Amino acid sequence: MLFDFAKIPHDQAYKLCVASVVPRPVAWVVSQDREGQVNAAPYSFFNVFSDNPVVVAIGCSQRAPGTPKDTLANIEATGQFVVNLVSAANADQMNITAVDFPAGVNEVTEAGLTTTPSTMVRVPRIAESPVALECEILQFVPTNGHTIVLGRVVAMHIDDDCVLDAAKFYVDTPKLDLVGRMHGRGWYARTTDRIEIPRIPLAEWEARKKA
Repeated sequence: MLFDFAKIPHDQAYKLCVASVVPRPVAWVVSQDREGQVNAAPYSFFNVFSDNPVVVAIGCSQRAPGTPKDTLANIEATGQFVVNLVSAANADQMNITAVDFPAGVNEVTEAGLTTTPSTMVRVPRIAESPVALECEILQFVPTNGHTIVLGRVVAMHIDDDCVLDAAKFYVDTPKLDLVGRMHGRGWYARTTDRIEIPRIPLAEWEARKKA
């Protein structure tokens, strides 16, 4: 069935996208305002898009027309943020930080989490998260109702017990036990159900065709 996005309401296009573009990694974004007040919120319009420099993108919606959410307002004010990744062990706490708390409430405290200082940016990271990416703003890309935040990753933290070989930069990805966003308002997927499909070299593919 064809859905012409030029002919359907944008909220229906959103429903189609979030129900079919799955799973999506979750950016558990920690930011802070100029006074140092910390905010934490999850975003599933998120991924990594470049390796030199390493760039992540997050789609931030508005709290109300013309009113940015705290995350975006803080990043605009300080130019820094931290993307924490969500494991199955802290998924429920991540969900608490998604509550629409009034301004001034510390979501980290509400969720029973703790922060630890970052290395390259002033914004702290979530201590319970197995992976944290320290970011500086690269560019804001405004769209109708969203702002795409492009961040340059300046440092990355991975739990020691999830690093197989630091010298070779090998990570025990299954041990991270990350979760991804699925459809609807509350569905997520674990990354424990995996299939391996090795890449096929061109020479091997040509040989297969001749067999």
